[in-house]
Amino acid sequence: MQYSLLMKKCIELARLAEGNTSPNPLVGCVVLDKNGNEISTGFHAKYGENHAERDALLKLKKGEEKDGTLIVNLEPCSHYGKTPPCADLIIERGIKKVVIGMRDVNPIVAGKGINKLQDAGVEVVENILEDECIKLNEVFIKNMTKKQTFVAIKTAATLDGKTATSKGSSKWITSEKAREEVKKIRNRYDAIMTSSSTILADNPTMNHRKKIILDRELKTDFNSPIYKNGEIYVFNGLKHSCENGIKFIKTPIINNKLKLDFIFQKAYELGIMSILIESGGILNGEALKYADKIYHFIAPKITGDNSSKSCFNFRKIDAINECLNFKIASTEFFEPDILLTYYPIQKN
Repeated sequence: MQYSLLMKKCIELARLAEGNTSPNPLVGCVVLDKNGNEISTGFHAKYGENHAERDALLKLKKGEEKDGTLIVNLEPCSHYGKTPPCADLIIERGIKKVVIGMRDVNPIVAGKGINKLQDAGVEVVENILEDECIKLNEVFIKNMTKKQTFVAIKTAATLDGKTATSKGSSKWITSEKAREEVKKIRNRYDAIMTSSSTILADNPTMNHRKKIILDRELKTDFNSPIYKNGEIYVFNGLKHSCENGIKFIKTPIINNKLKLDFIFQKAYELGIMSILIESGGILNGEALKYADKIYHFIAPKITGDNSSKSCFNFRKIDAINECLNFKIASTEFFEPDILLTYYPIQKN
């Protein structure tokens, strides 16, 4: 049987829970009966709730799935966590074959779920659409393999790479369609990060469950809209305290700038598994060496003004071979704008 289409469906199901499963991965599941007919689907909807396999199997009456096939984008777990092991339930319900997109990188699982299934006589088929499954859970994979927060940057610029005029005018570079897509992108990440410069220039609201604000000298007005919602962490060079629900974290300063290494490591320690940076060219540029992914919206406009602000503005170079290199993964249209999504080829 060709399992690629069913694995695509697992990925689509998994994506329904984007923004709700952290620190767990995104997982979808399809169950076939012994004749190959689809009889149930499931996905991991929220951290602490049933995993995808359990969600799909518990929708069935016992016996419906006997000698059937279960397709899932990530290796079934074999340990007790917030829920019992999925591998045990699969065996208990008489599933004959399990088709897996990728092995779990969590060392607690990593092959143990597959071994448990095989030891019980269940046939296991691996690596179906593995690359797509890896991309789906790129955040989880970095968290597990490197014990670090996944860092993404979102920027919006004109064709000549400008994010604002020299006087700071920037609303709106991109269209409403593009801005609606930005809201969807934000939802995938545990926290949004921005700088005091962006807050002072744009006075954004940035509705989100968690926000990280870099304000070295505490220049921002803590009554401004961005502080009115979500869990707020202010990394600064002056104090460490919690006031009016805002958590201030004193941060080392290097060359008059807050130390990003410290900030990203602290974020991971705080349980923030992914960050989306939305800021100006200076922070965007400084963060590039930490970035795992970039969302770059481009509007079909040209300022033609050298003094306008650039989307990445953090250094001067003499030779073109000093450029940072990236691989474009996708191009999407949000008329009249485009979104380039790209990844670093190497981090300098």
